[in-house]
Amino acid sequence: MIGKDILKWLLEGDVSIQYQTFRDLRENERTDLQERIAKEGWGGRYLVLRRNDGHWGMGFYQPKWTSTHYTLLDLRNLCVSPDIKEIHDTLDIILRKNKDADGGINPAKTIPKSDVCINGMFLYYACYFRVNEDSLRSIMDFLITEQMTDGGFNCRSNHSGAVHSSLHTTLSVAEGLWEYRKNGFTYRLEEAKRMEEKAREFMLRHRLFRSDKTGKIIRPGFLRLSYPPRWFYDILRALDYFQSAGVSYDLRMQDAMDVLIKKRRPDNRWPLQAAHPGQVHFQMEKAGGPSRWNTLRALRVLRHFDGNNTEMSGISDKLKTE
Repeated sequence: MIGKDILKWLLEGDVSIQYQTFRDLRENERTDLQERIAKEGWGGRYLVLRRNDGHWGMGFYQPKWTSTHYTLLDLRNLCVSPDIKEIHDTLDIILRKNKDADGGINPAKTIPKSDVCINGMFLYYACYFRVNEDSLRSIMDFLITEQMTDGGFNCRSNHSGAVHSSLHTTLSVAEGLWEYRKNGFTYRLEEAKRMEEKAREFMLRHRLFRSDKTGKIIRPGFLRLSYPPRWFYDILRALDYFQSAGVSYDLRMQDAMDVLIKKRRPDNRWPLQAAHPGQVHFQMEKAGGPSRWNTLRALRVLRHFDGNNTEMSGISDKLKTE
């Protein structure tokens, strides 16, 4: 059980936080709360900003982070109801106007090949909003051709080339593949499962943030807790994916777990350590302060993996209700 003070604090947050707190920490699927996300708080604010042409920002991919693409990504992560007509209308527009000859979604005018990272993220939210499976077939065909021999993916494959996969891109594609299978899509499903397994193995081979050759930290930014993550990789986003996908504890996760546990503040809350620069519709949380998003995500990670090792059992004991 999680401490009463932390639960109370989470449940004083936005309705999207309330919904996911009940769902993930109390095993109570409060559909009444989910229905409210589109009408109030952050979800309602996003939906009001949708233009008459079905887009946000300047269109599908510009500017970061107010474009249609990143707004839909935010709405998915808020867990707004997947049945909102306006979102389905927007997805139909994207699929009609942004499909490229290679089958992927490509907003670029000058780059002839679709971007792997964009297509992984698109698959992630399009599957959540349950678009017609036929419209996703060419995207799956495209992604299947893009997996590298090391098991991961790299968005540089569409312009400058790549010889090694990227954790950023690999996680975006893995999240999309997980959402694909979770929502019952069946086209090339067995291949999709194998792709996701290889992508997970790529991340684990790097202990989620270390070089597989030297053991050194790949990028300090991988250890900073951000929200929204946008396209950026960090250890909390990776661990949250693993728990969401129902993956069992692996010893190679422990380095990242240790870092996550050490980031817990004395008040049992986790901070928002970074906000990725760019134009936003509005700020959900202020960088530098306690973060309901990161606290919720950290707690559901620890809850999922609790009992697999003593470090995590210890932190869970400290957070239990008296």
